[in-house]
Amino acid sequence: MEISDNLAHKIAISLIPGIGSVTARSLIAYVGSVEGVFQEKEKNLMKIPGVGEVNAQRVVRQDVLERAKREVDFIQKNKIQTLFYLDENYPTRLKSCSDSPIILFYKGNANLNERRIISVVGTRNATNYGKEICDELIRNFSEKSYRILVVSGLAYGIDVQAHKACLKYNIPTVGVFAHGLDNIYPQLHAPVAAKMLENGGLISDFISETKIDRQNFLRRNRIIAGLADATIIVESAEKGGALVTADIANSYNRDVFAFPGRSSDLYSRGCNKIIKLNEATLVENQADIEKAMNWDVKISTAKAVQTSLFVELSPEEQKLVDLLKGGDRFVDEITIETKLPMSKVSALLLGLEFKGLITSLPGKMYRLK
Repeated sequence: MEISDNLAHKIAISLIPGIGSVTARSLIAYVGSVEGVFQEKEKNLMKIPGVGEVNAQRVVRQDVLERAKREVDFIQKNKIQTLFYLDENYPTRLKSCSDSPIILFYKGNANLNERRIISVVGTRNATNYGKEICDELIRNFSEKSYRILVVSGLAYGIDVQAHKACLKYNIPTVGVFAHGLDNIYPQLHAPVAAKMLENGGLISDFISETKIDRQNFLRRNRIIAGLADATIIVESAEKGGALVTADIANSYNRDVFAFPGRSSDLYSRGCNKIIKLNEATLVENQADIEKAMNWDVKISTAKAVQTSLFVELSPEEQKLVDLLKGGDRFVDEITIETKLPMSKVSALLLGLEFKGLITSLPGKMYRLK
């Protein structure tokens, strides 16, 4: 089978109506390959949990394959990278999210597995206060010795201000689209998007020719939250997409930070609300975020003390202990280096904490005792 045919099947399974990423994963896992899903008999597909008769019929029709093949042509013509969830180059942080996209379309040069990644989002009606926060936040990060990637949605207001600040201070920045890479929305931000391709990138889980739809913007928020270690809300009214992103980030067990404002400020009410409900940590500057994420601490490379010989460890637990002997690690680093699912790593780390072998540090970093 040619590579283009294989890619067409990967795209096609994401286009089947009624089948989301969770069910698509089940289909591939039970059948054994993405191509096999489209070759399987309807009666066998019906037996797969979460599929049912209607979805099994949708799969066997295979009418999405022709559309997928057209998309392959578009991808090849425009030199777009495809990131399938089983591929090694799929963003590791996002892969650990249960509802992450089956496939992503990416154009750019940013490292989507950068050691430090933050999402910066907020209201489309940014005030001067919010714009100043964005500029100062990014400027202060640019003065640090470590690399960082900033993710946002290229929308009006805080999103585009964050991207512009990154371009200004030479920090890689990635915009997440709620439509295909054949379009820039809003069109006014096309020049910004073009510059982001030089130091950052553009990413989406939507194919070309996707219509601009409000629901798609809510759906893309899971990518903004899932790509990052932490989501930062600069300004938000009591309701809005930024708070949806914060809620998703919390569901992924990622850190959420918010800048407070006066109680009378319309576009600070959302930030004040999630801080008050303990759904976000109050921050006033870059240093607060750095401290909370443990980014201001040099990672220890000192040789760890040998663990007790009387503690019984499973092979996977021993794998984590051996890794931490080389020094402190962030949970995302552990996931990448052990090649274990995030959910599995989290459970193993908790078990090792109970056994008194490791300790957790701020910013989801772990150290061997």
